[in-house]
Amino acid sequence: MTNQGEKNSAADKLIVAVPSKGRLQENAFAFFARAGLELQQGRGARDYRGTLAGVDNVEAAFLSASEITGRLARGEVHFGVTGEDLIREEIEEAARRVELLAPLGFGAANVVVAVPQAWIDVRDMADLADVAGGFRARHGRGLRVATKYVNTTRRFFAAHGVSDYRIVESSGATEGAPAAGSADLIVDITTTGATLAANALKTLDDGVILRSQANLVASLGAPWGEQAREAARIILSRIAAEEEARTTREVKTSLPEVTDKILRKAESKFGACLRQRDGDGGLALSAPAGKVPALADWLIAHGAQTVTSGRLDYVFRADNALWSRLAGRLEQG
Repeated sequence: MTNQGEKNSAADKLIVAVPSKGRLQENAFAFFARAGLELQQGRGARDYRGTLAGVDNVEAAFLSASEITGRLARGEVHFGVTGEDLIREEIEEAARRVELLAPLGFGAANVVVAVPQAWIDVRDMADLADVAGGFRARHGRGLRVATKYVNTTRRFFAAHGVSDYRIVESSGATEGAPAAGSADLIVDITTTGATLAANALKTLDDGVILRSQANLVASLGAPWGEQAREAARIILSRIAAEEEARTTREVKTSLPEVTDKILRKAESKFGACLRQRDGDGGLALSAPAGKVPALADWLIAHGAQTVTSGRLDYVFRADNALWSRLAGRLEQG
């Protein structure tokens, strides 16, 4: 028989929802693995429950991206890996109910407004607003817009003064709707634009509504008990440590003279931060990976004879920015 303490412990587990199949699942597994967090899926690929090895009081739930979004909105999971496009579309007042903690670098796609290539005079949203204004007079009806992104479309069109249109909800291949005669234009998600071009459609110049990718998202309405918060702090600490290590390099050199002025210039010009300094001019700095060659040239111009750079595995900080941001939002709630 389960006692009350065991029930409370189970209820206080941090639940992390990740995609249940395909490339999104593979990429989610790889993302957590880079941070030293191994997702383990129960009794096999068909098990929809699992764990996050090495972190206590964490349960993994394997769900579809759309279901992950719904459960984040309802506070049924604490963390979820899902696309920003789904968050913006499916969660009303998303900024109040969830926190997008970190873009994950996969699942990239744009939500766009696309019109027939034959509409040569329609290049941007202002042109579309003009067309919408006169469309009813010429055709006896407003524009028809095929899309799965109903809420996203309404917000974007309202912001650009497009009002006389009707949403044609799309359950199939949205890009084929204009050619089939069921819609005049579309709002859809695209990665390369090749499918749009194959269907004789073009994206408006200012018609990119959202540049989306998979995100690690926190639900502000989930039950954030003490154990769940501690598990979240550990997870976010490791994710932040891996991200900083991946995007920065350690730079070592020795200068004839090290002054505070030189260090401030290295920081302002190259984003270089002092890690270590000794009395003989020896320096260890960290800098964004892309700035290292220019920083090395600059250090040599200031008297360095040799500059080396190296990769880091992790950079752990007492002031974990990801956890601080989430903790601040939870306190506000």
